[in-house]
Amino acid sequence: MLYSAYEMHRSFMNAASNWAAVGAQILSNPALPIGYFGMGPAMASALKVFAHIYEERGKPEFGIAEVKVDGKSWPVTESVVLEKPFGSLRHFKRKGLPKDAPKLLLVAPMSGHYATLLRGTVERLVQNQEVWITDWADAKLVPLSAGTFDLDDYIDYLIEYLHFIGEGTHVLAVCQPSVPAFAATAVMAADKDPFRPATLTMMGGPVDTRASPTSVNDVAMQRPLSWFRNNVIATVPLTYAGAGRKVYPGFLQLAGFISMNIDSHMQSHYQMFQHLTVGDHESAEATRRFYDEYLSVCDMTAEFYLQTIEHVFQQHSLPRGLFVHRGKAIDPGAIRDTALLAIEGERDDISGLGQTKAALDLAADLPEAKKQYFMAPEVGHYGIFNGSRWRENIAPVVEDWLRANAR
Repeated sequence: MLYSAYEMHRSFMNAASNWAAVGAQILSNPALPIGYFGMGPAMASALKVFAHIYEERGKPEFGIAEVKVDGKSWPVTESVVLEKPFGSLRHFKRKGLPKDAPKLLLVAPMSGHYATLLRGTVERLVQNQEVWITDWADAKLVPLSAGTFDLDDYIDYLIEYLHFIGEGTHVLAVCQPSVPAFAATAVMAADKDPFRPATLTMMGGPVDTRASPTSVNDVAMQRPLSWFRNNVIATVPLTYAGAGRKVYPGFLQLAGFISMNIDSHMQSHYQMFQHLTVGDHESAEATRRFYDEYLSVCDMTAEFYLQTIEHVFQQHSLPRGLFVHRGKAIDPGAIRDTALLAIEGERDDISGLGQTKAALDLAADLPEAKKQYFMAPEVGHYGIFNGSRWRENIAPVVEDWLRANAR
């Protein structure tokens, strides 16, 4: 019922969005005097903002056609090199990249947004590295015949991706995948897998959420797992390929994120309205591009979501030595030659300070020379992997670490 009710509401609001867009076009038509006088410009601007909020959205494109390196533009090729039911491996490489450039697997979060949320991350990294990214599927589009997808499967996918890319690959996990990426590294190290990562960089990840708990952590801890199973898990409607699959809908995740900073989101759209009213279309377009990405959401499988709540946020299974993969205990001490870099943002309100750094202590048998911690001053959660501070201050730290620990 939850998903069906949302679909009805979405259909109604999409229709309203289309009518608002038509109204804005009429009021903005230079042939009509109303567009120049009275309330015409303000009404047109208000309708544009409304139409943008409720317009139909699908999966965004990465759209990285070229990058600049030392003032010169280089074309970038993008391709899907490995397809699996719950996630494809997408490859980016710029022309002119040195043959010995590091190979980097960028692990995108499976947390309600598409991998394109890391567009800015890819755009900066592809300048000097050959980049692959985990392009996770929208669970509502995966048929039931494809089976289930849980934390064990996530770890297996990462291991398979590393085997596909080849030896000496580096891994960078952004936020939520820091835990399964660390677990995959430990599993491969224990198996003496020759394809284990040369380095693992974890950025704003909830490795141990007991350190500096945030409001996100509090929500997960305040209710039993049964509450999440009974209240936020929905069944995909018949209109989608994954009809009948149990999922945690992306629209619920988005509602949660927006509610955390509702004032700032309202202010952003009010500023967008002001920019449109005075003709500052460049500033309005910047806001529109951000929210086109932010409001594009996808579903994750119920089993993956519930296991993440249980093991990452409630039981703290990894730092307590209780995390298992395919029934076998994961031993962080097995990591002895994969260099670890933990990056945190001083103002991160999703993964608090110390949560990612905890991974360095878990790898007790890894030499200290192969561990590094970097705290980005005045940076929030999204600023760790996007924006000017990411490009100018954080990315160089990552790149230096990859080259210092190449195999």
